[in-house]
Amino acid sequence: MRKKLVLLFAVLIITAMVLGACAPKEPEIVPTEEVVAPTEEVVATEEVVATEEPEVDLWADVVPATEIIFWHQHSGGGRSEAMAEIVAEFNATNGYGITLTDEYAGGYGDIFTKMLPILNTADVPDIVVGYQNQIATYQLADSIWNMSEVMDSPTWGMPQADQDDFFPGFFAQDVFPSFGNARLGLPPNRSMEVMYYNMDWLTELGYDAPPASPEEFKEMACAATANPFSGATAEGSLGYQLSIDASRFASWTFAFGGDMFDYENNLYDVNSDAAVAAFEYLQDLFAEGCATIVTERYGDQTDFGNGTLLFTVGSSSGLPYYGSAVEAGANFEWSVAALPNTGTPKQNVYGASVSIPKSTPERQLAAWLFVKYYTSPEVQAKWAKASNYFPVRASVADSMLGYFAANPVYKKAFDMLEYSAFEPPVPGYDFVRDEIEMVMAAVLDDPTLDVTTEFTTLNVLANEILAEQMAQIQ
Repeated sequence: MRKKLVLLFAVLIITAMVLGACAPKEPEIVPTEEVVAPTEEVVATEEVVATEEPEVDLWADVVPATEIIFWHQHSGGGRSEAMAEIVAEFNATNGYGITLTDEYAGGYGDIFTKMLPILNTADVPDIVVGYQNQIATYQLADSIWNMSEVMDSPTWGMPQADQDDFFPGFFAQDVFPSFGNARLGLPPNRSMEVMYYNMDWLTELGYDAPPASPEEFKEMACAATANPFSGATAEGSLGYQLSIDASRFASWTFAFGGDMFDYENNLYDVNSDAAVAAFEYLQDLFAEGCATIVTERYGDQTDFGNGTLLFTVGSSSGLPYYGSAVEAGANFEWSVAALPNTGTPKQNVYGASVSIPKSTPERQLAAWLFVKYYTSPEVQAKWAKASNYFPVRASVADSMLGYFAANPVYKKAFDMLEYSAFEPPVPGYDFVRDEIEMVMAAVLDDPTLDVTTEFTTLNVLANEILAEQMAQIQ
């Protein structure tokens, strides 16, 4: 943990290596004629009329760079192919001679690690994908460009109608109050944590719908553990497998009606009543043998497809992969639903945005033109269908009615967006996630551990990490 923080302190030293201003300088206004003070007689007989100076577009004369790089996490499969097509179309049609090279830079964690030592240097990519908390960590070194500088530019900006077309909650996620309400990113897509369930197995167990409450979830999970699915293509029978992941921590806390962050006081609240109740509930589910931890990557997806696992919780972006697993496995009727909750659903919605590291005005402008293109309605529709992410613009959703009809499970997940909740978009959350996952594993592996005690200790550590991060921008 401390090694990670030392690395972040090093980032601040790198700030001194800034290559130059990251926006054009405001032009100097030089008077062309000598100003003569009016005589008393003129002042008495003439009215002085104030004229409003026209707003100066500071970006009007910037020429976009012709070579830029985009670091992303898509490798292989339909998303990588769709990204390549989008980039090729941009390169062929942008009209400014811009050639963008898209590079697979690893997973989100890999990209985060690669970015830290090169912030504010010429080596940064021109566009980088990242979650809000990762971008906030980069901004501790004042290294991410504020898109608000160009958003309303008459020459290069995004028309207000297009800005208003974004779903408000998604659009607001990349505006950071901790950094003067700077817009440090723009969302190209979003996903949601959903509960996957085997409807044919539920029917065999005597149920006609997925569970809506934790009590129903436990009853069904334990019934499935005791009564294997008749159509299973592998040995075994289990109600639920849980991934050790901080996003699952957030999802179950949300499902029990709480949050993991106190936004009024800007502090973590991972020992909230809801978080404690959720994990005492899961501890009990584990102790009764109705649930286990996922031990292999995507192991729950494989077991679900084989018909040996009744429930699993994961990202809606995995819908096509679950569909393929079921088709290749037990081939049953399946769908998704909100996590079993204690009242109104509260769904964990997340997604990485695209940000522009500070470099030169020319590189930043070229990057902005791609970001604007990438989030345009036509490209958004293509990307949503290829990636199975949710679109972030209302007009795109309106144009996907045919896709919704052909993919009813996707539409069912999309309709739950009204219950959106979000994980903390604060600096250092990556490091807090590591601590959360260690404590999750401990309390689920050992049901004798007191959840309140473990989570209280975790909360102190999380807020110490947050304080160390925030101190760097005070």
